[in-house]
Amino acid sequence: MKRIILIVLDSFGIGAAKDAEAFHDAGTSTIASCATSPYFKMPNMQRLGLFNIDGVSVGQKEASPIAGYARMQEASLGKDTTIGHWEIAGIQSMRPLPTYPNGFPKEIIDEFSKRTGRGVLCNKPYSGTEVIRDYGDEHVKTGKLIVYTSADSVFQIAAHEDVVPVETLYEYCHIAREILKGEHGVGRVIARPFTGRDGNYQRTSRRHDYSLMPPKATMLNLIQAAGRDVLAVGKIHDIFAGSGISEFVYTTSNEDGIEKTLQYMDRDFDGLLFVNLVDFDMLYGHRRDIDGYAKALAYFDEKLPEIIGKMHDDDVLMITADHGCDPGYTLSTDHTREYTPYIFYGKDIPAGNYGTRDTFADIAATVLHLLNIENKTDGKSLL
Repeated sequence: MKRIILIVLDSFGIGAAKDAEAFHDAGTSTIASCATSPYFKMPNMQRLGLFNIDGVSVGQKEASPIAGYARMQEASLGKDTTIGHWEIAGIQSMRPLPTYPNGFPKEIIDEFSKRTGRGVLCNKPYSGTEVIRDYGDEHVKTGKLIVYTSADSVFQIAAHEDVVPVETLYEYCHIAREILKGEHGVGRVIARPFTGRDGNYQRTSRRHDYSLMPPKATMLNLIQAAGRDVLAVGKIHDIFAGSGISEFVYTTSNEDGIEKTLQYMDRDFDGLLFVNLVDFDMLYGHRRDIDGYAKALAYFDEKLPEIIGKMHDDDVLMITADHGCDPGYTLSTDHTREYTPYIFYGKDIPAGNYGTRDTFADIAATVLHLLNIENKTDGKSLL
């Protein structure tokens, strides 16, 4: 029995990737922006080797890090959650998922409106908090759905819980997912329920993502096919459209995600525990909240000894990210094309610098190597 605990700190980039300029993200660094905050404290990640990773210029380097560490370059043509996680799981995406800087085509909106029986508001890129502020009153008055997108490949539907029950909103997302295929196959359809009144609206925690099915087998499928467990915490189940996942739980916050990770670690399982902690991205990165992001990192760091304390002798802990979302970057509120960290720690893992890797898929290959499963991914094991 062997357990791999793979935790994704959603959007925790460590500096502009070599191709960042092509994505309009030159000079970005999520970790450097967070380090400007007085709340930035990560002594346990420092001990593992975070600040020793190639190119990381903040924090204090550890004289003798106790983990293996590397800098990861994304090979896929994108900087969104779906493509980032797919690559971590072994798939490089050489064609970017479609985006809609001018809103969705009329034929898509007309078909969606026809099948839901409701009109549509907005249909353009928008901040999630601003769109309900600007369109919330009209939505409540008319019942029309607020449809919007971002720089990512997403079709987002916002609706007030008193106007459109959450389960009905989820049904509308299923309809959108059926429509958005082929050339319009966006990475995610996202339900964005909200509450409030008279212009004072707040998004709720009952968000739900409906992802495109991965185009081929991921490490999750390979692990499951070998008769091993794949347990998912947070939005991992949604990102992979449930493919290759044995059991899953959703989360309401980073704190909840960490607690559910600890609960899974109290169980005997054989395979992979795959965790996404989304607050870094959703609550702090996109909102350009440097102090909030730094506090969230400090909280995760405080919980690391408890996570490590629940490891068995053969367990391996891995910590990484799926893209950047620099809270200090003012040209946009979108994700940023950055290198990501990779920490892997266990009793039998040789500590030290594994350099800069060409693809996130090397993580999948390393997971499969440790589980003694044939590697059929786009990556190469660090071991």
